[in-house]
Amino acid sequence: MGRAFEKRKHKMFARYEKMAKTFTRIGREISMAVKQGGPNPDGNPRLRMVIQNAKAANMPKDRVENAIKKASSLDEKDYEEITYEGYAPGGVALLIECASNNPTRTVANIRMYFSRHEGTFGKSGSVDYLFERKAIFKIAAEGRNVEELELDLIDFGADEVYEEDGNIFIYSSFADFGKVQKTLEDRGIPIISSELQRIPLNPVEISLETEKLVNNLVEALQEDDDVQQVFQNTK
Repeated sequence: MGRAFEKRKHKMFARYEKMAKTFTRIGREISMAVKQGGPNPDGNPRLRMVIQNAKAANMPKDRVENAIKKASSLDEKDYEEITYEGYAPGGVALLIECASNNPTRTVANIRMYFSRHEGTFGKSGSVDYLFERKAIFKIAAEGRNVEELELDLIDFGADEVYEEDGNIFIYSSFADFGKVQKTLEDRGIPIISSELQRIPLNPVEISLETEKLVNNLVEALQEDDDVQQVFQNTK
């Protein structure tokens, strides 16, 4: 009985910790979006994207509103978007997107994670060319024809549309993110979530042993408060 309770407690704590990390990440994204385009989501596509993702993550509405209000304050520290690059064990390329108000601290931590987990910290541009930046939208598939939707959106920047698990996923280039977002909104199509991803151009295969080493480094990076996303070029 005691062991089962401890196991449930551990799972609950892990879920809470993951949720807290997600809310912190979204809060920083809100801050950067507001600093970049203002606090009004109607005129700020990036802020609308973050608010959509906050809803998908079940982030309380009042917490989202408070984050926008806080970001609008002159006292709020500015977060800087920084991308770091490097190689994990087995030559796996990693791109780490960060949001930091102290880049000196952040780069020192990122270097430490690579050093501790048999990786190699890289220079800017060392692995970026191995990835393609894409915008990805998720909408509900119910009541929609995928082929018709693709034909409709292709003139507005969509380059891939497919259905999976009751949802439709729409891919576009990073540059066409705002155009596709506005097209969906103009057509009254609710966006469940949207994100900017880095897709590997030529994914590599690795052994199970190497995968464990790569995962150890990725997990260490993801636990850092300044790290927003980690991308790798494995299959």
